[in-house]
Amino acid sequence: MATLVTEQGIVHYETYGRGRPVLLLHGWLGSWALWRHSIEILGKEFRTYALDFFGFGESGDRTSDFSVDTFVTLVDQFMDRLGIVKAPLVGHSMGGTVSLSAAVRFPQKIVKVIVIGSPIQGTSLNYLLKASGYRSIAHLFWLYPSLLRLFLRGYSYFMARDGRALGQMITNDVSKVTVDSFFQSIGTLRQTDLRPYLGAVKVPVMGIYGPRDIVVSPNQAKVLQQYVPHSKIAWFKQSGHFPMMDEFEHFHETVRDFLYHG
Repeated sequence: MATLVTEQGIVHYETYGRGRPVLLLHGWLGSWALWRHSIEILGKEFRTYALDFFGFGESGDRTSDFSVDTFVTLVDQFMDRLGIVKAPLVGHSMGGTVSLSAAVRFPQKIVKVIVIGSPIQGTSLNYLLKASGYRSIAHLFWLYPSLLRLFLRGYSYFMARDGRALGQMITNDVSKVTVDSFFQSIGTLRQTDLRPYLGAVKVPVMGIYGPRDIVVSPNQAKVLQQYVPHSKIAWFKQSGHFPMMDEFEHFHETVRDFLYHG
């Protein structure tokens, strides 16, 4: 377990391996734990960093701003603090939206981007996620935390093939989230529309999407390809929102190949 201090607070991250750096960014309600196996597999050939956004996992929440823009700034500061001049970003869901945004804002630092089930338009989120971006609804969830955890455990069986494993991970992660980080992050993600800015992305981009995704519309793959014509799309036909779990070996082979040859 490692931490570093940024202007907004303390950032927790896990790192493994040697070689060229690769940053792994989690999605909403998640943490570095999503990448627990990925950092070991990719760490055989790369120096992998899996970090927690502010208000998630073990990262401090001294900041009162848990917006997508804040997380983009966090990536920039994280790289500066660790002396990482350039690196590819691999982002799941919200983490992929952050990755593409970072490639727009800091093109000199981001050499490749892989997005996994990520929204290009916030309107592509399912209704439950969009509703969670309202403070009043978020507070309702926080009034009954045991019911929220029970719901997430059950809903996990619709999001991944191994619903039990996903449910355990999500309920553990959500227990560390504050009400502010809960609704602000998804609230700003809901309002995000990257389409006007994607023309500035010149680095190699890959989108990994599963047709069984019930969290983010899989049609976002078509939007990505339309606005980043040089992007590559990998369809994981047996996957939903978590292809790194649903098609474990295929996922890591695809990511590794793109990092080397993309």
